[in-house]
Amino acid sequence: MEFFLQNPGEIEKRSFEIITKELGNMKFKTSIHEHIVKRVIHTTADFSFAEILEISGEAVEKGVDSLKKGAGIVTDTNMAKAGINKRLVKKLGGSVACYVAHEDVAETARRKGITRSMAAIEKAIQEPNNKIFVIGNAPTALFWLKKQIEENKVKPDLIIGVPVGFVGAAESKEAIKHTGIPYIITRGRKGGSNVAAAIVNALLYCTDP
Repeated sequence: MEFFLQNPGEIEKRSFEIITKELGNMKFKTSIHEHIVKRVIHTTADFSFAEILEISGEAVEKGVDSLKKGAGIVTDTNMAKAGINKRLVKKLGGSVACYVAHEDVAETARRKGITRSMAAIEKAIQEPNNKIFVIGNAPTALFWLKKQIEENKVKPDLIIGVPVGFVGAAESKEAIKHTGIPYIITRGRKGGSNVAAAIVNALLYCTDP
């Protein structure tokens, strides 16, 4: 019986077969868009993401190209960082960083009276190779990133903005749409660090023929 499948590859294969069947005749812009949606559903078992994931016009192309060039990826949580495929990132010459627990970030947050997530964004933009910003938890990080973009302090290649929650999450994602930066977001309250990592991994797998 399939309930007793033990091979991880076979389990994943069967999972994607089920997802494809349940999505039915849903149309996607490209095969990469489809892959992103399916990988998020695979991670969450939540088919509503097929409706609420929003991918801007150049986001996929910019994201894949940036990864291929060895972009630095910045996450707002260590959980998102842990979920990203480090083997592929390393193969492409990139890096994954989360600054929120750094001592100097905590000090900046205390001194300025801002959240650690906001202070972590300030640290992240000091590294020129940090080109992909991945926010799955903290709306304040997205709002602060928007501010830095508007002040011409940073110009990311891609923003993955999927914070989950009831206070500011939906609003922060809508706000990031007006920065002029390619984005992948989830509309509304849903998201999370696992969703953020799944989106990054979907893009990474598209760089690995």
